[in-house]
Amino acid sequence: MIADLHTHSHHSDGLLAPEQLAQLASARGVTLLALTDHDTVAGCDSMRNACSKLAVTFVSGVEMSCTWRGQTLHILGLGIDESNDALQAQLSHVAELRRARMRLIGERLARRCDAELGLLALGIAEKTALPTRMHLARDIVLRGHAAHTGEAFRNFLVRGRPGYAPCEWPDLTTTLQAIQIAGGLASLAHPHRYQLSSGALRTLIGEFAANGGQAIECSSGPTSPNDVTRLAALASANGLLISGGSDFHDPANAWNTPGRFAKLPAGSDLLASRLETKHG
Repeated sequence: MIADLHTHSHHSDGLLAPEQLAQLASARGVTLLALTDHDTVAGCDSMRNACSKLAVTFVSGVEMSCTWRGQTLHILGLGIDESNDALQAQLSHVAELRRARMRLIGERLARRCDAELGLLALGIAEKTALPTRMHLARDIVLRGHAAHTGEAFRNFLVRGRPGYAPCEWPDLTTTLQAIQIAGGLASLAHPHRYQLSSGALRTLIGEFAANGGQAIECSSGPTSPNDVTRLAALASANGLLISGGSDFHDPANAWNTPGRFAKLPAGSDLLASRLETKHG
């Protein structure tokens, strides 16, 4: 089994349609594939249909934004019932939070930096079902204000820059409950990327496990072997499964194509095995 439990389509901040993503994953040998768009399940039906024609086992998923002690976290909900009312209510709430944040980003860019950038953000807020900063970063590049999206983030959109706008997402407990009610398994996405001390990360993972979390994403895209080993040990200490995924967004980025991420430790208790049993 080659499993990829973290991918994005154009329904959030990826570039490919779900059908194109399924074809690419299949071509790369992926046999168990989750679609985990940010705060939306809009692409799941299309991906499910595409996977059924490619002999790829599909796992319905979502990457949910939440807040823990002032830190934005992402929680993967895997094997969910996309139509669940409680899940849909939370996703609708977060979509409105995203639109409000994008409008605030636009106001701040117009006031502090450049009127054109402000209008770009306001246009995204009005025209995009689920506006993300990546949508804006790509438009900033297209208009020639940055050479690439990384530069757009660094110059305009991260903390301390003119377009930065925080957002208070639903809390960790509420997010885990929504995933559980929808019948899903919750995995803490890319914990090595959060700006947390070792002690704070241990506290987070302990609270995550105590509130119904099931897994830690120990490998996501280009994760170092040391981080994989460290996170796998934290998973084991808290009775959690381990998981991996490419965090695929853009076919031009060769370092995180579907199915490509650092190897998980041999003999580990894998979330993918649990999901394959459920969906296979």
